[in-house]
Amino acid sequence: MSESLRSSIKKVVVVPGLSPANNQVSGSYEQDTPGLIGGMDSGSRIGTISKEVGGAPINFPIPGMALPGAIFGGITGKYKREVQEFRDALTEVLANAANQPLTNENLALDVFWGIRKVPNLDSKLFAPTTPIPPDTDAILYVSINTVRIDVQENEAILTISAGATLNRVSDGMDIYKTVIHYQETDTLSNWTSNENALFRDYANFARHYLGRELTDDVFARVSLNHKLTPEETKTVERIKKNEWQGRTKSLSPTLAWNLELLGGDPYGSWADTINASDIYYDVEIYNAHELVYAEERIQESSHTLVVELEACQTYRWTVRPTYHIGGEIKTGEWMRADPVADAETEIEVLKAIIGRNATEAPAYIQDFAMLEVKCGRR
Repeated sequence: MSESLRSSIKKVVVVPGLSPANNQVSGSYEQDTPGLIGGMDSGSRIGTISKEVGGAPINFPIPGMALPGAIFGGITGKYKREVQEFRDALTEVLANAANQPLTNENLALDVFWGIRKVPNLDSKLFAPTTPIPPDTDAILYVSINTVRIDVQENEAILTISAGATLNRVSDGMDIYKTVIHYQETDTLSNWTSNENALFRDYANFARHYLGRELTDDVFARVSLNHKLTPEETKTVERIKKNEWQGRTKSLSPTLAWNLELLGGDPYGSWADTINASDIYYDVEIYNAHELVYAEERIQESSHTLVVELEACQTYRWTVRPTYHIGGEIKTGEWMRADPVADAETEIEVLKAIIGRNATEAPAYIQDFAMLEVKCGRR
């Protein structure tokens, strides 16, 4: 979204679900309004995906959203049994998960907490049925749009797409729309092994990525022309001279990176006058299942961990710059290696994370820098 459009929004309400044709507006930012956080349950509903593909019925109850979908691809031939087991296992995990992460409400909650960090922006989180304060500048509708499962022989490609629509209250116009995709690939047997552990990781990483990506795309991120790469330190050495693969003997290593701003950005004069004192960094480290370490507002281009990692483990880490200009904070992009392009993909690559092998690494972290912690300690 353009900087001028962002600056025009001072008060925003986040609502789970699609943008309706008409909005009833009442209430005030100066008073407590029912619906914030706890009241969201009143707007939830149970959606059911019910299709029949290749003679095999599919029925996925998904809390919090109602959308069309199906397993695409043949449920016949050589892999018929595996596809059947995959479908049954996925149906069970979607229907019975006590805290299903893939709901409109959960996604809206993630976006709300992300927006709360944006300076000079007042935000609220309401259920779809909660009246909107009249002094609201815009309503941000957030929803899971599609869930697609594409079976190709013994592999399954899972794609979840989420969207956000920013609706201006003064005239009811939709002033910005965006759609984000998260895709992962693996074999049918891997998806369902260990009680569907791989799918659970996929769902959690999908929610993590989609929530923060929608927040950044609408309100937070600036994409400056830059180069951001990991560096060697006294405790982290490169593996086979690959700058994206590091090895350490220390359980509390020092991570380092180099940011080079290349200039020529269309953001105005502030982008041309940034110096080192204006730049802070956020660091994150992940294992194969979740975020395990995070530190914000680091003023140097290096950071020594304040807690210990586990020996004999491989992690992925990344860093992003935040530019502190006057009273505003403008968020940069997370450090990633250049992903391998896929000419056959139907997904808009600029707003998508496309996984290559879920067992090897979740799609979200696959292009982060790798850190191998040796066995034993120093």
